[in-house]
Amino acid sequence: MAQTSSRIEIPASPDRVMSVIADLDHYPEWVDSLTTVEVLETDAQGRPATVRMVLQHRLLSDDYTVGYDWAEHEVSWKLITGRTLTAMDGSYAVEPAGSGSRVTYTLSVDVKMPLPGLLKRTAEKTIIDTALKGLRTQVARVGDR
Repeated sequence: MAQTSSRIEIPASPDRVMSVIADLDHYPEWVDSLTTVEVLETDAQGRPATVRMVLQHRLLSDDYTVGYDWAEHEVSWKLITGRTLTAMDGSYAVEPAGSGSRVTYTLSVDVKMPLPGLLKRTAEKTIIDTALKGLRTQVARVGDR
């Protein structure tokens, strides 16, 4: 399955960026079209492991569950169940960059209905770019608290 990715520079440490990424309960504040996040299970470190999400996007709406796999400065996820989605593999990788961080978001989705590859990648790119901008804004907002 082909993947789409993009990156952004964020003026914050990788640890601070990862703490915002790990705070899934606040995703509806900064992830466009994500209306519900429900952490169903956590891992031994208390990080989300199985999560139910509801997405209401103009290109895709679904109620789905994903499983997360955490590392120090990276998290990946895979679709467990979905109504419209048949696959959703993604990741955030955070690395030091100067006095801040470089965040790379990779995403691949597939849906039950036939969708031309170009349209699918355009949707992935829109989702990624919006999420990265939202992440940068949320990191700044959390830093101001």
